[in-house]
Amino acid sequence: MNSLQLDKRLDTTEQVVEEIMRIHRSLPPRPGLDEVEAARSLIQNVEKEDQSWLEAIDNQRKPSDVPGELFSVLREMKRGLVRFRSKEQIREAAKLLDLETVHSHFDDFIQRASDCIASPSPNGVSAPASSRPPRAPTPPSSLYFSEKTPARPKEMVSRDDSFVSKAKPSLYGDGFAAPRTPQIVDSTLTAGKFADNDGEKLSLIKLASLIEVSAKKATKELNLQNKLSAQVEWLPDSIGKLSTLTLLDLSENNIVVLPNAIGGLSSLTNLDLRSNRNNQLPESIGELLNLVYLDLSGNQLSSLPSSFSRLLQLEELNLSCNNLPVLPESIGSLANLKKLDVETNDIEEIPYSIGGCSSLKELRADYNKLKALPEAIGKITTLEILSVRYNNIRQLPTTMSSLASLRELDVSFNELESVPESLCFATSLVKLNVGNNFADMISLPRSLGNLEMLEELDISNNQIRVLPESFRMLTKLRVFRAQENPLQVPPRDIAEKGPQAVVQYMNDLVEARNAKSLVVKPKKSWVQMCFFSKSNKKKQSTMEIV
Repeated sequence: MNSLQLDKRLDTTEQVVEEIMRIHRSLPPRPGLDEVEAARSLIQNVEKEDQSWLEAIDNQRKPSDVPGELFSVLREMKRGLVRFRSKEQIREAAKLLDLETVHSHFDDFIQRASDCIASPSPNGVSAPASSRPPRAPTPPSSLYFSEKTPARPKEMVSRDDSFVSKAKPSLYGDGFAAPRTPQIVDSTLTAGKFADNDGEKLSLIKLASLIEVSAKKATKELNLQNKLSAQVEWLPDSIGKLSTLTLLDLSENNIVVLPNAIGGLSSLTNLDLRSNRNNQLPESIGELLNLVYLDLSGNQLSSLPSSFSRLLQLEELNLSCNNLPVLPESIGSLANLKKLDVETNDIEEIPYSIGGCSSLKELRADYNKLKALPEAIGKITTLEILSVRYNNIRQLPTTMSSLASLRELDVSFNELESVPESLCFATSLVKLNVGNNFADMISLPRSLGNLEMLEELDISNNQIRVLPESFRMLTKLRVFRAQENPLQVPPRDIAEKGPQAVVQYMNDLVEARNAKSLVVKPKKSWVQMCFFSKSNKKKQSTMEIV
């Protein structure tokens, strides 16, 4: 209330004008048009968004080892927090609308003051207020909760100065009324323009305002990576207005739930939601029919909606670092999928329908609970990279012989007892890692040498004593890791010299054996046993005993 200064002497017109100017300038900056629209929209939609929030809480699964009553308490506390935050958000929006109302009132006051100064009567005295036409009263801020629209500035101009309205007489500096500050329409749009002072993060109202501006400008790309304040845990329904958006980056924020309105982003091809706290996706995500890239890594997802099967244009899907216990059968509908990453989940089985992903080139399922790979894996003839480290796989399917394009295979840190001979028909393999298995793998397939393109081989920390003779065919091998194996053939000192030393040793060993088998030498251990007929003829057969 210090700005009122009730005890200040005001003896002249100039002093009164200066006091009017001072009070006007003491107001906080006027909110922009889009902020006002966003605040009104936020208040109107908060109930609907709260409902989505509460449904997401209700759909959370209770962990098996948590008491029901304890989990019920957690849910109730979350519901209470939702209601509290809703009131806070409404309060923030109402405050902004009240500020707009005050500015609107003050516009009228300034204009009235201007009329007093700039419209004198014929005798040089300003006309009394009673002689001027009455002004329509400005509605109080409480009416903003109705359908009425707050007062708006008339000027809406571009950066071209020729479109700026001519200034009216102003109280500022030359004794005339101040013009309304024109709103500049910028052709570029960044989240920074809407950032709050607190660490340059967007509040919910600032986010809603940004969405309104983006919708009007038909924005195609919107990058909000790490731009939202910690209190923004959900997106306003107005996000559905961004029908022209092709790229939306919401990564590294604190979003817990997506609104159903997300399905309105009909042009979206790239959606990045990594490193948030999403625990459920709305069914409407299946309406993003043009989506090509989807990153959901680093969230808290425990399931995928059935509508996922409609994302037929999807080429890259990242589901790593979530809580998924299974992959849905619908995953096989994604015939254009080229890269699938599901590492660091709780997946126990890859569905047989994976064979329907006929364009898949890269599959990563490390750090899960897989016990086997489906036979249908052999149907994916386009597969180039398969990584299933840190699982419980005991054997590989024989159908892997059909993976003619396979270049990298990593099945380390599993429970493999052996490597099937059929794998050696995947002759495009460049990298093979079967190290650190915990089932005492004692041998490699005899036809290992068929993998003539192999450049890297890791068999470390197993129980292998003898390498197959065909190892000598691996002439392109550059990296060979065999530490922590009780190798006898080749000797350990040879293995430590590098892969080509091992290849050469195995080659020399085979050549020496072949040469030895061709040399005929008399031996003292020859015993001839002759069987003669009754006519005492010559022997009929000879047996050699070595």
